[in-house]
Amino acid sequence: MSKAYRTKRTLRKLLKVVLIIAAIIILFVITSLVRHKICSSREKDLLTPLGELVEVNGHNMNIYTEGEGDKTLVFLSGGGTCSPILDFKSLYSLLSNEYKIVVVEKFGYGFSDVVEEKRDIDTILSETRMALDQAEIQGPYVLCPHSLSGLEALYWAQKYPDEVEAIVGLDMAVPAYYDEMDISIPMMKLGHYGAVWGITRWIPSLAESDAIKYGTLSEKEKEIYRAVFYQRTATETMIDEAKVVKDNANIVKENGIPQVPMLLFISNGSGGTGFTKEKWRSIPENYISGHNNTSYIELDCPHYVHDYKYQEISQEIRNFIK
Repeated sequence: MSKAYRTKRTLRKLLKVVLIIAAIIILFVITSLVRHKICSSREKDLLTPLGELVEVNGHNMNIYTEGEGDKTLVFLSGGGTCSPILDFKSLYSLLSNEYKIVVVEKFGYGFSDVVEEKRDIDTILSETRMALDQAEIQGPYVLCPHSLSGLEALYWAQKYPDEVEAIVGLDMAVPAYYDEMDISIPMMKLGHYGAVWGITRWIPSLAESDAIKYGTLSEKEKEIYRAVFYQRTATETMIDEAKVVKDNANIVKENGIPQVPMLLFISNGSGGTGFTKEKWRSIPENYISGHNNTSYIELDCPHYVHDYKYQEISQEIRNFIK
């Protein structure tokens, strides 16, 4: 048997193996897509919006309200949080007997539309303010941002200080975090296609958020959270937001620290931040150092502080507001 023949035979075997693997992958993706469609159809009733859909620039944005009071607390979610309303529920349910609670679900999140709009900080803030106006929710507000939305809250206070009474940071982002933070857009896109193709449904543990595992959600609310997760994981809008977050952070940094009262709850940095505990805590503490009317509380828990320490945080918020 000649060397050329053996080489040709080996290549044929290799090609056959590649084709078999490709066929298995294609079959798996098709199966996932069909399963995803069937499951999504069954979950239709779970995806009825919690809150009120208001029109913002021709798209639907979801606003949830609960409670009454002379102070309005506006909760703004962290980047990639698929269901902001349910993510914050363990905390705001402890406050709604005294204050008016508002949760804004930005485009691409929760029950709001996925859009292909610019994600610069001015556009995001404009959309949030327009949604509140459409829902007839008047300021001034006590902003309660988690993670990424800290940039929006700080910019809000910089640009429209009369609308922001105070900021309660739930392990919120400050600009200096993004000087060193590694943001992997390819990984986000992988998550996006995993959701679109229904692959995430094969790994149920992915849908078990901190709010589900450690919060006070009912069984029905947990079902809703999971259903939203399968529709709102790494959406195109979230990815576009991540692409420009460093630019947005630089804009906020250039405007300095806003002169509004601030209380920051700071986690131990675990839960996906990519920072050591010491580094994670030092950045926001340095940010507010030397400024009046600012304070912080360190919490020994992961990044989604409101899903772990909701009792403690709710009491500290009351003390801060009073």
